[in-house]
Amino acid sequence: MSLGANHANITDKKGTDDIIDYDQSGGEVVSQKERYHDHERAIQGNEHFHRLGWKRLTIVLIVQSIALGSLSLPAAFATLGMVAGVILCIGLGLIAIYASYMVGLTKLKYPHVAHYVDFGHLLLGGFGDKLFSVAFIALMTLTVGSHCLTGKLAFATLSDNTACALIFSAVSAVILFAFAIPPSFAELSILGFIDFGSIIVAIGVCIIATGVQQGDSTTRPWSAWPQNDLNLSKAFVAISNIAFAYAFAASQPSFMDEMHTPEDFTKSISTLGIVQVTIYTLTAAIIYAFVGQDVSSPALLSAGPLYAKIAFGIALPVIFISGSINTTVACRYIHGRMYQNSVVRYVNTTKGWVTWLTIVAIITIIAWIIAEAIPFFSELLAICGCLLVSGFSFYVPPIMWFFLLKEGSWHEKHNIRHAFLNLLVFLVGICILGCGLYASITGVVSYSLFDTNGRNYTDLADVCIPNRFHKQTVFL
Repeated sequence: MSLGANHANITDKKGTDDIIDYDQSGGEVVSQKERYHDHERAIQGNEHFHRLGWKRLTIVLIVQSIALGSLSLPAAFATLGMVAGVILCIGLGLIAIYASYMVGLTKLKYPHVAHYVDFGHLLLGGFGDKLFSVAFIALMTLTVGSHCLTGKLAFATLSDNTACALIFSAVSAVILFAFAIPPSFAELSILGFIDFGSIIVAIGVCIIATGVQQGDSTTRPWSAWPQNDLNLSKAFVAISNIAFAYAFAASQPSFMDEMHTPEDFTKSISTLGIVQVTIYTLTAAIIYAFVGQDVSSPALLSAGPLYAKIAFGIALPVIFISGSINTTVACRYIHGRMYQNSVVRYVNTTKGWVTWLTIVAIITIIAWIIAEAIPFFSELLAICGCLLVSGFSFYVPPIMWFFLLKEGSWHEKHNIRHAFLNLLVFLVGICILGCGLYASITGVVSYSLFDTNGRNYTDLADVCIPNRFHKQTVFL
């Protein structure tokens, strides 16, 4: 029988519904009806994964970026002083938003880019793709692990029971897994409203509680200037805390890939910038003014045990929704790469759901094991945060402009302004990288100075960023 150029169709006795394809390349038999259904699933899946508008994108970005880490900023203000704290909080926020704008422009110019990892391929070819892949998955996984620890600490605080720490951690991992099941960011954005409301109320409780506790005090021991005993290490920690509070650009291309109108991303990052800078600056300045130099990190500890419990209870959605979105981002990248030429990537078939749930479970379990098994997880997280967050959010976006966006020479009239702005952002990113690494490595060195129980940290150990609670790092 002649097969023709590519294939021949043979119709059996049941009629056209059972037309069979014989693929000449592999001899695989494929039902035309099944192929039609796959085509329909692909159309439905494509529509399902392009429902994100700029308002929902804003909520998703807020979920990704604003969380309990904002309550570490008052301690940064206590180190740097009110003047430097406010300047850095506003200045680094504007720089982070401009870097995010560069990421968005690059995504628009290269619409086939689905995740930040793909920028690595554009910049450095195959090597860049591998390098960015490892960095991207590592950052997301470690962040999920830190949320496991944060959930454990929240449950321990609420129950006044530290004996069940491992159980609390496992419960946190299960909750993170459950929230990461929806594969679409449009669906997660609905939870984002709960997340945002939760963190706003938690911050409000913290501000009110610290204000009430300091209401009878006749003095306000805060200072406009840095601490008298400020050293390089403490200054670097404070600056890194503020900078990393604006770290969200690594997930931005993944979110934008689901937008039905990607050009609207500027509305999202502008709104996010205003919200972030306002919340961070006011939260840090007000709580620092109320509590003064003795403010704890996170500031919940300065509110007293009862208020800490109330705030942690309110903030539980923040811990798990913000944590789960990192799982979803990592899994969307992995799942999309595995099935990039298959309808399975749309997660609307049996195989799609099975593989999706498997990948989500694997990432969650790995994150939980790393967080629980590595005794210096806090220090590891700090180092990886410095290496990866500083790149994704600060010094890589300017590189994108110089090599992927710039048209003509950098010193041409229409490029001068962007050239200097991007050079400034790049230098700030490199400075954050150096500052953060110095602080983190100091923390690793100090790890050997613990007592025999491994519990008592020296002052140097406090350099681990972004902040400590019950001698653990909270990276949110």
